[in-house]
Formats: sequence, C-alpha cells, structure tokens
Amino acid sequence: MTGALRGVVALDGPSGTGKTTVARKLAAKLGAGYLDTGAMYRVVTLAVLDAGVDPLDADAVAALARAVRCEVATDPATPGARLDGTDVGETIRTPRVDAAVSAVSAVPEVRELLVQRQRTLIEEVAREAGGVVVDGRDIGTVVAPDAPLKVFLTASAEVRAARRGAQDTAAGRETDQAAVLASVERRDRLDSSRVSSPLRPAEDAVEFDTSDLSIEQVLVALTELASTRGLLDEDVVEPCR
Repeated sequence: MTGALRGVVALDGPSGTGKTTVARKLAAKLGAGYLDTGAMYRVVTLAVLDAGVDPLDADAVAALARAVRCEVATDPATPGARLDGTDVGETIRTPRVDAAVSAVSAVPEVRELLVQRQRTLIEEVAREAGGVVVDGRDIGTVVAPDAPLKVFLTASAEVRAARRGAQDTAAGRETDQAAVLASVERRDRLDSSRVSSPLRPAEDAVEFDTSDLSIEQVLVALTELASTRGLLDEDVVEPCR
C-alpha cells in the first residue's frame, strides 16, 4: 500500500504540463492536502476584470487584490475557488481570464500578498493533513523553497497546446488550436521574463518531461520520488480532511 505523504511536495511548471491534475491526483493518492496557487492568481484576475480595472495598472490591481477575499479549497477531492464568497471555480478557467492572468500575476504587490497567504495555507494544511502537494510557477523557488521534494514539469509547447485545447473542448468552449498554441507561447514568455518570481526550476528541482507520458505514469514516477526522499509514511493512508 502506498504510504501517506509527510511534508511538502512543490510542483512547478508552465501551463499545460499537467501539473494541476497531477498535483491533485497525487495529493489524493497520498492522503495529503492540495493547494493550487495558480487558482489564487486567477481569482484575483477575475476580480480585476469584473471590476473593469486595467490588468496593466499595477497600483489599481494591487489595491483590488488587497480588498477582495480569495479562497481556494485544499481537499483534493473537492477542488474549488471562491471570490468574496461566490463560487468561481469554472469561471477562472475561461479564455478571458487566461488572457489577463500573466499581467496580474506579474504585479509584485500581488505576488507578495498571495505568497504570504499561500505560505500560511501550506503550514495549516501540512499541520492538519500531515503533508501537502502544492502546484504553481514559483513554489520551489519562492513559496516553499525548503520543500524536501521539488519537481519541475515540462512538455513541448505543441503538446501543451493540444492538452489545453482538449480541456476547452471538454468544457464546451470553442477551440482554435493555432490561437491556443499562440496563447501558450505568449504565457511562457510573460511568465519567464517577469521581474517578480519568474518561472524557472529551482536549482535542486527534479525536471520531468511529461510530453510522452500519461497522468498515471507521472503519478507513479512522483510517488517513487517521494518514497526515495523518505516522505511517505508506510502505514495506513489517512484521508485528507
């Protein structure tokens, strides 16, 4: 039987590498908590758009980020997100938010605010559940630099665009594959070149290319990594509360 996770697994990577799906499934498999930090930036981005604030107006974006209540679920069995108490779990995954989230995420004040919230959540969930899997773009480098296991997932832009297009189709959204690929490449450029917490692997991260791997294959590999790092309690898996 797979052991329960004890400690923090930091899972980073660009859009479309499967990190959110992998992180949630890994947390469920190992009886751990789960935190999707990207969802927090998406909630703030939705708030910015709904308020009619220009995503490039850093001061206005930062002020709004301080004013809104951003909540994300930490149970892998019931992922979700709320903006000022309203369920926005589906809305934050739309192309409208996709197009603006990099600009909002690049605002240093927004990152500072959300990183502090993320660190608090990680501490709380790890204390309650014993372990937590956290995914994002700066977990291993900024949010949880002391995590005993850091993984940086990669995949080719074409593969990632195909995955994103499939997700949109499954969700009933119209898909233009060329536009999706352009969006993926644009997000890569913006996330990798921003001044505050740019997307990059931590020096001690394990880099893992998921281009030709199924979700299950990635899960098996990450479970083995956690085991070799001594992060699995080989007793009974406890359900995440």
